[in-house]
Amino acid sequence: MLAARLANRIRHLGRWGPKQGITCFRLYERDIPDYPLIVDWFADVDAHDPTTEGDAIVWAFPRTRDRGDPEAEREYLDRVCLEVGRGLNITEDRVHLRSRGRQRDGSGQRQQYVRIEHKNQRKVVQEYGIRFEINLSDYLDVGLFLDHRVLRREIRERIAGRSLLNLFAYTGAFSVHARIGGATCTTTVDLSKTYLEWYQRNCMLNALTDDDHHICIQDDCLKFLEDGPQPGESYDTIVLDPPTFSNSKRMRDTLSVGRDHAYLIECASTFMSSGGELFFSTNDRGFELDVERLPRGLEWKEISNRTVPEDFRNRKVHRAWRFRESR
Repeated sequence: MLAARLANRIRHLGRWGPKQGITCFRLYERDIPDYPLIVDWFADVDAHDPTTEGDAIVWAFPRTRDRGDPEAEREYLDRVCLEVGRGLNITEDRVHLRSRGRQRDGSGQRQQYVRIEHKNQRKVVQEYGIRFEINLSDYLDVGLFLDHRVLRREIRERIAGRSLLNLFAYTGAFSVHARIGGATCTTTVDLSKTYLEWYQRNCMLNALTDDDHHICIQDDCLKFLEDGPQPGESYDTIVLDPPTFSNSKRMRDTLSVGRDHAYLIECASTFMSSGGELFFSTNDRGFELDVERLPRGLEWKEISNRTVPEDFRNRKVHRAWRFRESR
């Protein structure tokens, strides 16, 4: 049943994706109740056939029936790997299983960037012709959040001659898109040295060289925002995509997007140039925008209906808004 479903999806998306410039997409998300999984497909960058040459990342969620029965759980996960390989016609070593973790999972509930292995199994993939490095083995997420693909493209298409501030930047995919789109300058901020170095490798994959106009800053983004802009510092486009929750020891305080989003937006808006725009997004499944606490002088519009990609069965995988000065 699972194998047949995956075979049908890869046939459909294998025709649809390359026409869009996409070879990495979501194949499956809890489609069959007996298989509570998320399956993402990452085709090889030089694949002759992007539907058969690639890797599957599988996030497995626990089943109630297997609770307290480790043997049943192992048998289930073994069957999942077998079915995924059979449905996608790939070998076992190209099926990469993740059990749902407390910190983050493939549904976007990312709280902290937790290393789970040290195999360093990397590969290069493409998105709209742009190259990105992903890691198939070491983290619960691979380094490229597919649900933000559409928003990355939108920013790339409207950024020419404008500046970008990318907050909670992770591996810097928004910044790479912006630079290729002709951004005059970019500032990429993340707490993790590991992920900023990953961003720099993504830049090198696309022949983007370091210069004074494109900088990355390792800092607690909350502290960076609270410190405020330097004299003359402002940005035409700001991306604010915080984790749902974070309590890193290197952060000044814990962060909860449900509790703190209005404050984050207020602080980020102080970096916004006249006529600028701020894109805020969250993967918090229970999120509600607290309009009563949002800063005055801003207007906003939810854009989630156009930013969730077509290949995502879960239309609520994230929510996104565009903020700008009130007219």
